Amino acid sequence: MNETIRDDVVRPFAVEPLAVRGRIVRLGASLDAILARHDYPQPVARVLGEAAALAVLLGSSLKFHGQFQLQTKTDGPVEMIVVDFNAPDCLRAYARFDKGRVAALGSGPIATSDLVGKGMLAMTIDQGGDMNRYQGIVALDSEGFEQAAQAYFDQSEQIPTRVRLAVAEEISTERSSYRAGGVMIQFLPSSSEKLRLEEKPPETEASSDLWDEALALTNTVEDHELVDPGLSSERLLYRLFHERGVRVFEEQSVRESCSCSRERVVAMIRRFSKDDRDAMVGDDGKIGVTCEFCSRHYDFSPGDIGPAEEISDS
Repeated sequence: MNETIRDDVVRPFAVEPLAVRGRIVRLGASLDAILARHDYPQPVARVLGEAAALAVLLGSSLKFHGQFQLQTKTDGPVEMIVVDFNAPDCLRAYARFDKGRVAALGSGPIATSDLVGKGMLAMTIDQGGDMNRYQGIVALDSEGFEQAAQAYFDQSEQIPTRVRLAVAEEISTERSSYRAGGVMIQFLPSSSEKLRLEEKPPETEASSDLWDEALALTNTVEDHELVDPGLSSERLLYRLFHERGVRVFEEQSVRESCSCSRERVVAMIRRFSKDDRDAMVGDDGKIGVTCEFCSRHYDFSPGDIGPAEEISDS
């Protein structure tokens, strides 16, 4: 039986006997395009790949056309990471880092926690229009993205969660390319299961056993299984949960795409005061702006911008 293995997809799934739902993501060309554009050092590329996989796992669950943003601000060598997932399928990302501090870590394996250091991880959902934005923040304290995401769901959503992330570099004679993968499971009992469990105190033996089994199975996932181009998401899920039975749903595609445009940049510049805008004018008499995500450069004559926007105090 020939099996078609696709990259840049998210596959939702459910293991109903364990009251577990989850998602598994595989990123290939989309992630490689993001990383190659900035020519990041290998450690930075790896940590940004992990963040991108996590953002897609979380953002692809949105049921509307909005934006999920994952952002870090820390004291580590990788000072800032921003990943935008614009539902249903657009991904962009960038990292800001200190070259000297990254180089000082050496050439051996470097833990994600050593790269990002201590600070915060913010996850923001923006539905657009007049809808309120939602933001959750969790501390990054000598830990990686897997542990931080799990802590967020435990504390804020009170949903038992397990996340596994992996990034691989494929080395060739021309240039290296990158792949990333991730899997997330959450304990979300169905209504009938929830009623059965709630007949006892919240921490029942029945609910604990179900989650412990799901957790134990997910913990067997090896990094190479999440990034292996010869192993499909379906085959990995079957290996993990075939004894209980796993149901997979329609996959969602992911593509690298930046939402910047001349119109958006003009709108951004108009928010600055006249004095600030005058200070932006270069020796060539133009205002130059480079998108941090896609590196696209925009040049404007001061007359192209128009009047400054009036910002209300209300």
